[in-house]
Amino acid sequence: MAKAKTIYSCTECGGQSPKWQGQCPHCDAWNTLVESVAEALPASGKNRFSALAASGKLQQLDEVEASEVSRTPTGIAEFDRVLGGGLVEGGVVLIGGDPGIGKSTLLLQALAHLSQSQKVLYVSGEESAQQIALRAKRLSLDARSVNLLPEIQLEKIQATIANEKPDVVVIDSIQTVYSEQLTSAPGSVAQVRECAAQLTRLAKSNGVTIILVGHVTKEGALAGPRVLEHIVDTVLYFEGDTHSSFRLIRAFKNRFGAVNELGVFAMTEKGLREVSNPSALFLSQHGTQVAGSCVMVTQEGTRPLLVEIQALLDASHAPTPRRLSLGLEQNRLAMLLAVLHRHAGIACFDQDVFINAVGGVKITEPGADLAVLLAIVSSLRSKPLPEKMVVFGEVGLAGEVRPVQRGQERLKEAAKLGFTHAIIPKANAPKHKIDGMTIIAVDRVDEAVEKMR
Repeated sequence: MAKAKTIYSCTECGGQSPKWQGQCPHCDAWNTLVESVAEALPASGKNRFSALAASGKLQQLDEVEASEVSRTPTGIAEFDRVLGGGLVEGGVVLIGGDPGIGKSTLLLQALAHLSQSQKVLYVSGEESAQQIALRAKRLSLDARSVNLLPEIQLEKIQATIANEKPDVVVIDSIQTVYSEQLTSAPGSVAQVRECAAQLTRLAKSNGVTIILVGHVTKEGALAGPRVLEHIVDTVLYFEGDTHSSFRLIRAFKNRFGAVNELGVFAMTEKGLREVSNPSALFLSQHGTQVAGSCVMVTQEGTRPLLVEIQALLDASHAPTPRRLSLGLEQNRLAMLLAVLHRHAGIACFDQDVFINAVGGVKITEPGADLAVLLAIVSSLRSKPLPEKMVVFGEVGLAGEVRPVQRGQERLKEAAKLGFTHAIIPKANAPKHKIDGMTIIAVDRVDEAVEKMR
C-alpha cells in the first residue's frame, strides 16, 4: 500500500505546512505544528459538487426511526452501572487511569465473561501474550474463548478485526498503537488522533464495540489531544490510591446513558470485586461519637452515598491561619467560614482549619456545605453531633440553607443504613414521614447551628 502524504497542521490557527517548523508561518505561534495525513484533493468545479451532492442523503428528522439501543451486560454490575446498562453495539469507550490502578484487570475480567456468549478480542500493545495469560491464571478466569493479539500496528489490527469479525475489542492502550501512514512516534498527538479516528470509523461501520485504554498525565487528565475525548462515545476515569484496595470508576461523558455515575470496586487477589454497599467505605468506625465528625449524603449520579466529613480546628500560631481541604473545594471552604462568621457569629480567624472527606472520595456538589459547617462548629466547641445524624444542604452567601436534588432518595438511603436524625433544608422536608427518622428542617445557618446542640 502506498504511503500517504503527510502535512503539518497548526493546532492554533489550522494553517498547514509541508514540513515541520518551530514557528507556524501563518499565526507565528511556537511549537504548534503537528503531523497529520493529507487528504486527497477533491475534484474541482461542477463535477466536485455533483459528486458530493450524490453522496449525501437528506432526511427529515421525524422520518428517522428512533429506537432504544440494545445493551450487552459485561457481567460486572458496577461497570454496567457506569456504562449506562452495558456495552452498545458500535460504541467506542475510552477508559483512563493511573498506571497500576486496575484498568487491564477490569477489562480482562469483563472479556472473560463476555466470551461465553460473544466473540471478543484483546489487543495488547504493552504486555506480551505470556504476561496476559499469567494474569488470567492468577485471577482464576475462564479465558479459553478470549482471542489475544499482541500488536501495535494499526493496519494489522484493522485487518484482524475485518477477518475475525469480533463483537467486542479491547485496545490496550491507544498510546502504543501507530499507523505506518505517519512518521511520528507512537503516542504522539498525530498518531493518537489518527489511530483513534480510524478505530472509531471501523466500530461504527462494522457494529463492533471497541474499548480504548488511555494513559493519563501527571495532572490526572487523559494524555493525547482533547479531540480524543470528543471522538469516542463514552469516557470513563478509573480513580483510587494505589496504596488502598478501593477503586472508583466514573463516567464523564456518555452518549448512551447518564454521566457522573459511580462504580465502586475493591482490589483483591482474585481481581476487582464489586462493593455492594459503598457507603460503608466512606464512614469511619468510631467507638463513640467524636467532635468534628459529621455524616452527609452526597449524590453520585443516581446513587446516594453516605460520606463522613471530618473537621479539625486548632489555634493558629502563624499570621495567616491555614485552610486545608481534602476531597472538597478549597475556595468553597473559605466562603463557608465567612458565612459562618457573618450569619452565625462564630469566628475562626485565629484557627487553623482542616477538612477531610473520609475514604478519599471527591465531593464536588454544594450539598456538602451544611455538613462542613456543622463539623467545623463541632470541632471548635469540642462537642460531638448527636449519634446517627446525617446532614445535607447548600449554603448561600446570605446565610440561607438551599435545597439539593434528590432529597427523598438521600433520606431513604440514610434510613436504610440505620440513621435516625437528619438536619436538612426546609424545602427538602418530605411530605410523608420516613419510618424511624426524625427530620429537622432549617432555613438558616444559625438555625442549623442551634439545632445541633
